[in-house]
Amino acid sequence: MSARNPGTELDLGSISRVQVNQPAVIRHAEQIQSRRTVKKDWQAAWLLRAVTCIDLTTLSGDDTPSNIHRLCYKAKHPIREDLLRAMNMHDKGITTAAVCVYPARVADAVKALKAAGCNIPVASVATGFPAAQTSLKNRLEEIRIAVEDGAREIDIVINRTLVLTGQWEGLYAEIHQFRQACGDAHMKTILAAGELGSLTNVYKASMVAMMAGSDFIKTSTGKEAVNATLPVGIVMVRAIRDFYWKTGNKVGFKPAGGIRTAKDALTWLILMKEELGDEWLKSDLFRLGASTLLSDIERQIYHHVTGRYAAYHDLPMA
Repeated sequence: MSARNPGTELDLGSISRVQVNQPAVIRHAEQIQSRRTVKKDWQAAWLLRAVTCIDLTTLSGDDTPSNIHRLCYKAKHPIREDLLRAMNMHDKGITTAAVCVYPARVADAVKALKAAGCNIPVASVATGFPAAQTSLKNRLEEIRIAVEDGAREIDIVINRTLVLTGQWEGLYAEIHQFRQACGDAHMKTILAAGELGSLTNVYKASMVAMMAGSDFIKTSTGKEAVNATLPVGIVMVRAIRDFYWKTGNKVGFKPAGGIRTAKDALTWLILMKEELGDEWLKSDLFRLGASTLLSDIERQIYHHVTGRYAAYHDLPMA
């Protein structure tokens, strides 16, 4: 992870003046999606970069210790060894960026990764994920428990009511308390952008989250009807750029929810390169929240190496 974002005082004046030009944002998103993407060796290289930025995630009600163990093994060995050897990438230490689980499964993930002898961090969702409709006391305690169990990253989720009713001071205060409860763990703030009502609210919530000390801002929980979309991504990364210009503090970005294909991953990487530059193409400042994305990337790598597509049983999810 990059250096921590110390945050700033809440600047309501600058927030109140913001208006996002939604038609212009949508046109820009359509332009990005219509462009030809990278091909052949360049595509394979970009896909391997995407792998190193994935927060490999399981957030299911039927998660068990054995499921978590398999997920952690896949995080350490995301691409088949023979495919990496064929690309001369077998000795580059390619792993996913993190493993993301529910708080109750943090200890299982920490144990599995330790047994595997790797230093991949465990991220935990918290604060009443996904709806944030529990008491502030319980949300803070959930963070503390996850950190005590070994989580090095915490994906907190905001109370959308505070955004929809314009309670920016309340939102700032809650996120600031979450940041304090995280201690040394890096904090990613989930905006649940699909439930914020407008792109203007997405920008304002992004700025407030960064002012309150978020190390990353994240689009979605993956549980909303609308999750990571390019228009939302454009607004959020431009908020990150504006915050960096104003403060000198670099904040990371994590799209999550609905990112399932290698093509999706490439589109998000292109957005980051165009809007924020090469520094935001590394896992310190960019993550992809996904559970099934890795399988499709591995299939594309298999095709690049062999010239044919693998059957799904050839590339099992650990």
